[in-house]
Amino acid sequence: MLATVVSAAVHGLDGTRVAVEIDLQRGLRAFHIVGLPSLAVRESRERVVAALLNGGFTLPEQRLTVNLAPADLPKEGAAFDLPIALGVLSASSQVPAEALHDTCVLGELALDGRVRAVRGALPIAIAMRRQGVRRLLLPHANVDEARLVPDLEVLGCDSLVEAAALLGARVPVGGRRTAIRPERGAALATTDAAAPLDRLAPHGARAWSESDRPDFAQVYGQETAKRALAIAAAGGHHVLMIGPPGVGKSMLARCMPSLIPPLAEAEALEVRQVLSVCGHHREAAERIVRRPFRAPHHTLSVPGLVGGGRPVVPGEITLSHHGVLFLDEVPEFPRNLLDLLRQPLEEGTIRIARANMQVTFPARFQLVAAMNPCPCGFLGHPKKPCRCAPGDVQRYRARVSGPILDRIDLRIDVGMPSEESLGRAGRASDQEALRSRITAARLRQARRFAELPGVYCNAQAGPEARRAFLRPRAEAAALLRQAVARWNLSVRAYERTLAVARSIADLDGASDVDAHHVAEALQYRLGEGRP
Repeated sequence: MLATVVSAAVHGLDGTRVAVEIDLQRGLRAFHIVGLPSLAVRESRERVVAALLNGGFTLPEQRLTVNLAPADLPKEGAAFDLPIALGVLSASSQVPAEALHDTCVLGELALDGRVRAVRGALPIAIAMRRQGVRRLLLPHANVDEARLVPDLEVLGCDSLVEAAALLGARVPVGGRRTAIRPERGAALATTDAAAPLDRLAPHGARAWSESDRPDFAQVYGQETAKRALAIAAAGGHHVLMIGPPGVGKSMLARCMPSLIPPLAEAEALEVRQVLSVCGHHREAAERIVRRPFRAPHHTLSVPGLVGGGRPVVPGEITLSHHGVLFLDEVPEFPRNLLDLLRQPLEEGTIRIARANMQVTFPARFQLVAAMNPCPCGFLGHPKKPCRCAPGDVQRYRARVSGPILDRIDLRIDVGMPSEESLGRAGRASDQEALRSRITAARLRQARRFAELPGVYCNAQAGPEARRAFLRPRAEAAALLRQAVARWNLSVRAYERTLAVARSIADLDGASDVDAHHVAEALQYRLGEGRP
């Protein structure tokens, strides 16, 4: 007999439909899985057999062949255990075949028949809804994230026996059935069947109070650095802070997420998908999702930064998508590792190529880097002398390549705070006022780029958008051209400086880019802190 169960695989952040075909034929008992299965998929034979027997079901005394179609798509992970087991029960008439019609099944099986969580339930739910599948059967641990997708009936189960019972099978002797009331996905954002998928994630007005994240009210002094980081938060620009140890560079970087406005609905959905693919089910199902903040150590590997492995999973640059990636002591990172950031910083995506597949992950993050001015850290310090030779300083700074520096919009000196500012915390009202100005600046940019999909701030606008929307006044344009001629700025530096000037104008509430906006933007690119 032949049975087919709809399942799915995760490819990047997208769900791909997979048909699990079960064929029973006369012959000696055998169990074969074909269709480019990985080792984890091939090992599902033992898990499925043990789960069926321990659940009290009858294992057919026939030749059993499982085909995972399409056959040219590599299959990874253990999410095909439950659909294979239910397919075997359907082919052997232990589960009604019509019960599996138009139902997508996911789940990893334990040897005793329990169902474990899988990765990527949310992207799969979105893909199945797009393809017209009306029902999803998956582990209870994944139910909350799948129910974020409206107009999709979501069934949760804890065991193979329970899954079979939900599909109308008679529970075997000794089997345990837990009554579960099927519920439809109840997205908080919308329940309209025709609603676009970028509006499916729940999103509400987010309060600014985040007690576990610092803000500028806790930083002593550093008014210049605060101004630069506010500009970076307003326009989504990358920042490099240079200063001796202990002056507050790390503290300033950790203040960035509290400055950036809450995630838009489309941004929140993408962050949820990343969390789901990485197996963070509870975080993906939270009612309100926060902007990520990632601070990896400099011993990070290449797959840990850009993604990879088997199966291919996101790296730190994707985990910080729509958030902040903080690289402390950036010269300590291997130079070849830093150069891998070139494409993500420019395009907002990372493409990982393998022999039989190519995976694309989003990586539109905001880079905040920090470094010392020299190996000892005290070059330019007013009281502590630097003992580094000039060649050592040059080699230390050369660890960060020119192409990476050219993609960083603001480079600022962070010096020792004055004695008068020590112990004096900032006022919370000033912090709230700054957040309001940054939010207003982001709203202006959202209206400016409303017709450009995936563009939410000035730093994300491409060259064409910059030329169309970021037009400076005549005096400002003349000053920028003079700077290009004097300091031999690249075309990228010219356009990014213009984008920073536009962000300064947005933060100040100005409608046009004036000469003083361009002058301040040039100061951050060509200041004393330039490596």
